[in-house]
Amino acid sequence: MPRDTSTPEGNVANRVALLNARYKHHGATAVLEHALKDADLGKVALVSSFGAESVVLLHLVSVIAPETPVLFIDTRMLFQETLDYQRELAEKLALCDIRTIRAHPGKVAFEDPDGTLHQFNTDACCAVRKVEPLERALGDFDGWITGRKRYQGATRDQVEFFEAEGETRIKVNPLAHWGREDLEEYMVENRLPRHPLVAKGYPSIGCAPCTSPVKPGEDPRAGRWRGSQKTECGIHFIDGKPVRTTTKENAA
Repeated sequence: MPRDTSTPEGNVANRVALLNARYKHHGATAVLEHALKDADLGKVALVSSFGAESVVLLHLVSVIAPETPVLFIDTRMLFQETLDYQRELAEKLALCDIRTIRAHPGKVAFEDPDGTLHQFNTDACCAVRKVEPLERALGDFDGWITGRKRYQGATRDQVEFFEAEGETRIKVNPLAHWGREDLEEYMVENRLPRHPLVAKGYPSIGCAPCTSPVKPGEDPRAGRWRGSQKTECGIHFIDGKPVRTTTKENAA
């Protein structure tokens, strides 16, 4: 069960401040290695989309702590290439505890009976297929590891190693300070397989209906929900609030 957060010692914000101070001068590998064993973090899982850059963090975890639970959200709207890639990496990296998370069929049938919810309410579609299932899956964890990085866009440019997710959990972002060049170098040096859609112009990959190729010079996440102000699915929080759209300034 998650730890008691009613005491100052258990308060998420206090623990986050302590962890960020403790690992301020550490690199990604050290942050991940120590954090997975740090009592101030507690029980954690890695949440992975098995997307364009996911293999780096998955490989790091497979080397440092392969028994770490890996939560994979299958929205039932993913590219077939993503599903194939997920199976390939699971076998290649020998991760011990991959858990596929899906929405309750009855909930989807009620909220999206004809599978068109994404066409007129992307937030509602993400909520039923992604946000709610993940929240349920994270119920037994004190924190979770993500692949978020500062270079990925305006909603992520202040990401720290550790973040408070409301008053419930801690989010760990070991690759927060890595750039695209760092990721490329790591993949090449470790001979890691790439997501097949990357070569087709998809630097950020989500559900098939809401993801499009990105042109040279565009934001890496420009292909997500193209034509709308939405930039996040809602599973990530800032100051305890879900982030789904850009601010007016960022949308300009």
